[in-house]
Amino acid sequence: MSKEITFDSELIYDGRIMQVYKDDVILENGKHAVREYVHHNGGASILAVDEEDNVYLVTQFRYPYRKEIWEIPAGKLEKGEDPLSCAVRELEEEAGLKAEKFTLIAELYPTPAYTDEKLYVYLATNLSFTNAHLDEDEFLSVKKIPLRDALKMAKNGEIHDGKTLVALYSYAAKKLTEN
Repeated sequence: MSKEITFDSELIYDGRIMQVYKDDVILENGKHAVREYVHHNGGASILAVDEEDNVYLVTQFRYPYRKEIWEIPAGKLEKGEDPLSCAVRELEEEAGLKAEKFTLIAELYPTPAYTDEKLYVYLATNLSFTNAHLDEDEFLSVKKIPLRDALKMAKNGEIHDGKTLVALYSYAAKKLTEN
């Protein structure tokens, strides 16, 4: 197993949700290299599925892409926060849903080339409705979609978000192997 040893680390940018570092490392062959990466506390995301096999997706404008995209409800972890607690909070805040059961279905490294972010993907079942309460800078719409239609959207390239694709395909694979 290869390993790189960090011998110097410099914080280049300290933002509200991320930090950017420039590290000097020694490679396994003894040579030196520079690694730049984004530190992010990670996040939790939730595929909420009701008894009729509908899923709850949100559409939200994402500034880096300059357009609205389809996603499962999700949010960032506060420093030291338990991913399940974050999932419970975000499902209620964004979708106005509570779930009796949460099951971790994936741990995802969204872009391992330049960030240490880790996303936890949960399946939420036995749903009930409550009031959503979005953050003041958050604007999104919740849509109830039959699983079959959501999978068609993924297959047809209408869904681009990685965590949402992982959640939908993981759940579909689980259902397929259970039957």
